[in-house]
Amino acid sequence: MIVMPIPYNLKVSEEEKIYEKLVGQSDMHHIHIAPHALRAAAIFSILTRLKETKKQGMDLLKKMRMYDGEEVEGYKENDLKEMQSEYIEEGMSGVDPRYVINRISSALIKQNLSCINALDVLRALKDGLDQHASITKEERERNLNFISVARKEYDSLAKKEVQKAFVYSFEESAKTLFENYLDNIEAFCNWKKIRDPLTDEEMDPDERLMRSIEEQIGVSENAKKAFREEILIRLSSYSRKGKKFDYNSHDRLREAIEKKLFSDLKDIVKITTSTKTPDENQLKRINEVTARLIDGHGYCSVCANELLRYVGSLLNR
Repeated sequence: MIVMPIPYNLKVSEEEKIYEKLVGQSDMHHIHIAPHALRAAAIFSILTRLKETKKQGMDLLKKMRMYDGEEVEGYKENDLKEMQSEYIEEGMSGVDPRYVINRISSALIKQNLSCINALDVLRALKDGLDQHASITKEERERNLNFISVARKEYDSLAKKEVQKAFVYSFEESAKTLFENYLDNIEAFCNWKKIRDPLTDEEMDPDERLMRSIEEQIGVSENAKKAFREEILIRLSSYSRKGKKFDYNSHDRLREAIEKKLFSDLKDIVKITTSTKTPDENQLKRINEVTARLIDGHGYCSVCANELLRYVGSLLNR
C-alpha cells in the first residue's frame, strides 16, 4: 500500500459546497441551515490550512480572498501565483471537513434545534477546540483567533444582509444612484457641465456625490481621477461590444453604491432592529424586512428574527 497525501481544499466557496454535500448525506438534511452558517465554518477551516506569506501587506484574510477568486486592491494575479508556489506543503494541515460536520451535528443533537445559524456553528467549533486533547496550547489559541476572524466576517455579512433587506426597491435605488454617478464622472472626465433634470440648469459635476460613493471603497483623493477614467473605459468597452454596462458590470463600483446606500440607511436600521417595544410603523417595517429575508434570501422565520436581533445588537455597540 502506497500512501498518497492529498492537500485539503483552499477555497472558501468550494469548502462551503463540501459542507453542503456532507450535510445532505447526513441525518441533518431536514434541519434548516441559515444563510452564511456554512460559509462562516468554511472561512475558519481555510484559515487553519493557510500559511503566512512573506508578501508585504498581505495577511491571511486577504490571501484567503485571493485564493477564492476575489480581487484584493494592490495585488495582481502574479501575486496570487507567487503565494500558491510559496509553500509546497500548504493545505497538508488544518481542520478536516468531517470535524466541522461532526461539530455541527453534535450542536444540533445537544440543543435540539430546528434551525442552525452561523453563531451556533462557530460556537460548536469553539466548544470542540476546548474538548480537543490532541492539539497544543499554541494551536488552540491560533484556531480560536481564526474563529474570531470568521465571526467578524459573518458580522459584516449579517449587517449587509439586513441593511439590504431594509432598502425599499433596493435594485431601483441602486440603479438610480449608479446612473447619477455615471453622468457625473462622464462630465468630470470630459470637462463638461451636467444639466439639472428639474430646472434644466447647467451645473458642475457633483463632486460631493462622487466622493461620497468612492470613499466607501477607499478610493483616495489622488486616485479618484484614475478610478473614474477606468469606469469610463469599461463603459466604452461594453458599448463597442454591443453590451449594456449596468449596475452589476463593475464589482468595485457596485460595492461602493451598496455601501453608500447602507450608510445612508444605517440609523433607520439601528433604531428599528434594536428597539424592544417597536411602534406600529417600526413593527410594520420589521415584518416587511423579515418577509424579504424569508422570500428572497433563504431564511426561515426563526433565523430571520435571530438575525434582526443580532444585527440590532451589533449596531448598538
